Amino acid sequence: MPVPGDMSEASGPAALDSLIAGSAQRKTSLRLLPIIGVGYGLAFMDRVNISFASLRMNSDLHFSATMYGLGAGLFFIGYAVCEVPSNLLMLRFGPRRWLARIMFTWGLLATAMMFVRTPMQFYAVRLLLGIAEAGFFPGVLYYLTLWFPVRMRARAVSRFYIAFPLASTLMGAVAGWLMNLDGRFGLAGWQWLFLLEGLPAVLFSFVILRLLPDSIAHARWLTGEEKSCLQIQLNTDSQQAHLGHGAGVWQALLSPKVWMMGGFFFFALTCSYAYSFSAPAILQNATGWSVAHVGYMLAVFGLAGAVSMLINSAHSDRTGERALHCIVPCLVMGAAFLLAGSTQVPWVVVLSLAISFVAFTSILGPGCSLPTQFLAGRAAAAGIAAMNTITMFSGFVGPYLMGVMKDATGSYQAGLRGLVVPSLAAAIVMYVLTRSLARYKVRIASPNLANESA
Repeated sequence: MPVPGDMSEASGPAALDSLIAGSAQRKTSLRLLPIIGVGYGLAFMDRVNISFASLRMNSDLHFSATMYGLGAGLFFIGYAVCEVPSNLLMLRFGPRRWLARIMFTWGLLATAMMFVRTPMQFYAVRLLLGIAEAGFFPGVLYYLTLWFPVRMRARAVSRFYIAFPLASTLMGAVAGWLMNLDGRFGLAGWQWLFLLEGLPAVLFSFVILRLLPDSIAHARWLTGEEKSCLQIQLNTDSQQAHLGHGAGVWQALLSPKVWMMGGFFFFALTCSYAYSFSAPAILQNATGWSVAHVGYMLAVFGLAGAVSMLINSAHSDRTGERALHCIVPCLVMGAAFLLAGSTQVPWVVVLSLAISFVAFTSILGPGCSLPTQFLAGRAAAAGIAAMNTITMFSGFVGPYLMGVMKDATGSYQAGLRGLVVPSLAAAIVMYVLTRSLARYKVRIASPNLANESA
């Protein structure tokens, strides 16, 4: 018979549930996040490896900076237009098959970049590459809502999204070696780059098809108790979502919060893509380094970005705070771009670009976890895709404007200074969005407070 104050009997079931939940979450993280992370890393490499290829490809094919920026950006037009249809088709065919299909087709087209000879061919392949890859990132974000509770999502996002800075590290480390294969078997160095970075995506699509389960019910590595515990947590989160399972696709597409979230990432990623597609050329112009040395420096940037992403995401999850974990890095990123564009001192340019990259990567975990707090079910699939559709136009705007400014002024300085504007705009949009979400939480909590006082 328990004595007064003895909580062992009451705490027993709760402690057991906590152990089961912890076991389920550890298994899910270990089984899913590395696979998704490798897939996204390959996607990022195939998306932006033309930034290194351009150091030789542009002169070989007589492409101007504007031509290059237009081709780089057309990828994102194709991606944006097909985002929502892709995510809705994923609901029909299942995440496993649909994500594998995406990887297979984009890998083939990424490899096909080695055959480009004219501007129109360059534009066409980049556009088709965007169409092929459309839906992968929003599909993965939606997929995570099927497995991870809200309180863990910033960390879950950061643990697969860490592939972004690590892919930058790998790409920087091997780009010089691949470009130095110039002339082997009659292929230019930039052709080797596209070939050897495109084929892994084709091969990895079969890993996705084999190892990625469609849902908790299909996870053979979870026990029945673990499946039940995890599903209960996810159902609770879904009931508190602003647009839950009962919401339709159109409700999600027309939600102001979805548009604000898309606007935040549009501005933040305008900065990121303008930087990503120009960083090798900016660093080479500022320092006079070789392609290999530029690649090694960008690899160091990638490692620093990976650390900042993990730290900021973990702190955001621990505190439950999202807004400042996004707003402060946006302001730091804007200041770094302003400094990089206002000097020609090599070490200052290098340090400023490093800070801008680290600041950007730190927002990704907290930022990407926000949509899954107010979207669930079918609304999440449509809403996240719509958000990413808005976002993806940044991939066209950023590189294209940077190319235009380079051709107009003869340097990248004005383009870098101009990135202060979208950095500040991202911070403002995030502030407005999180204030709106806070008001919504107060509204849904007030009936409970009223009942308690009664």
